[in-house]
Amino acid sequence: MTKSNLKIATIGGGSSYTPELIEGYIKRKDEMPIKEIWLVDIEDGKEKLEIVGAMAKRQIKAAGLDWEVHLTLDRREALKDADFVTTQFRVGLLNARVKDERIPLSHGILGQETNGAGGILKALRTIPIIGEIIADMRELCPDAWLINFTNPAGMVTEAAIKEFGWTRTIGLCNVPISHNMLELEAIGLEEKDVFIQYAGINHFHWHRVWDKDGNELTDQLIDLVYGEDANKGDMENIHNAQYNYDQIKDLGMLPCGYHRYYYTEDEMLKHSIEEFKNGETRAQVVSQTEKNLFELYKDPELDYKPEELKLRGGAYYSDAACEIINSIVNDKRVDMVVSTANNGTITDLPYDAVVEVTASITGNGAVPYNWGAFMPAARGMLQLMKAMEETVIRAAVTGDYGAALHAYTINPLIPGGAIARELLDQLLYAHEAYLPQFADKIADIKANQPETVKYVDELMKSN
Repeated sequence: MTKSNLKIATIGGGSSYTPELIEGYIKRKDEMPIKEIWLVDIEDGKEKLEIVGAMAKRQIKAAGLDWEVHLTLDRREALKDADFVTTQFRVGLLNARVKDERIPLSHGILGQETNGAGGILKALRTIPIIGEIIADMRELCPDAWLINFTNPAGMVTEAAIKEFGWTRTIGLCNVPISHNMLELEAIGLEEKDVFIQYAGINHFHWHRVWDKDGNELTDQLIDLVYGEDANKGDMENIHNAQYNYDQIKDLGMLPCGYHRYYYTEDEMLKHSIEEFKNGETRAQVVSQTEKNLFELYKDPELDYKPEELKLRGGAYYSDAACEIINSIVNDKRVDMVVSTANNGTITDLPYDAVVEVTASITGNGAVPYNWGAFMPAARGMLQLMKAMEETVIRAAVTGDYGAALHAYTINPLIPGGAIARELLDQLLYAHEAYLPQFADKIADIKANQPETVKYVDELMKSN
């Protein structure tokens, strides 16, 4: 793809991450012929959009660039003739995340934004909206690329490609970037000196590492990162429960930080319940961080990304999104870890599934590096999680309550039986405003389950 006068639209432009996105574009100013950047948000996000939009303009002015920055609440205006559309929105804002975390934890069940019961509810709210965005894109910018980093990124990306037919979609997550930085520091090498291959699905992948001479470094890194004398910390935004070294050694692969929710489920759950009791769930902490960031962004003299943004979690993914766009525009063939169509890359998963893998980003999109098959212990977990994702997507698109309940039953972090149904009903009621596809079921819950309504209302009053 060779394109001049690029128009880039960002859905969720009022996000606290937007300054990093703008910084990423500025870093690549000599390679990316940008003309217009459109930041779009909803009415409830108008104040934040205006704050962060003003800062984006200051950043671009400080860089000596003449790019146009437009702020709008009209998504269709932003999408008209766009070349790239990036998505970083949260349906229901941070208050929805509070519910996703606190309601499950009140039952002693993990509450987390992309994993377990909360992650499923976020997908149910988000997937229909990505469908609406794609419907607008089909009319207004039919040749545009969709770069998605809205969570749960894997399921949202799979829905975009498989359910809504937007094959020019690439999903992105910051987790591999964080792992690469930690491991390269541990082994004393630079990124140019190694090849790191990831395979799996979003927040549920593993990776191996080789040096430039083809010597595998994976076992050495397992010792350095997870051995007895290692620091072992690899994620800033989740609890640093210690993996069982023997298990990781048996895997012969380096795990994703989110595997802690599965490999060390008991400790992660215990820590999350303690946070809940102390009023310190991740959503509550992030809410305060967001407030602090936007106070900084209001400063009319601030024209650069503040260091405090790293405290928000999700650092670096905005910059990575810029590099994906850059690599497509210039056919750079940069290796990156992305969510894209499997097409046989992982033989253990369906051919048309969306996977998170190392790929070369070309002018025609992501071209994954072949992985092959996993060992049985990893294969079984991966196939279960993919089946769960597929079921969640079906529930999100159809509003089928049975499918949603089945997804809860499949998910290994949710106990099956009556508690799964009770929890699902509570979360459906809590998010009524954002789940029109479940309107009939929610009406039934409100009419016939007064205990559910009372429980959720009282719990959220105590937030």
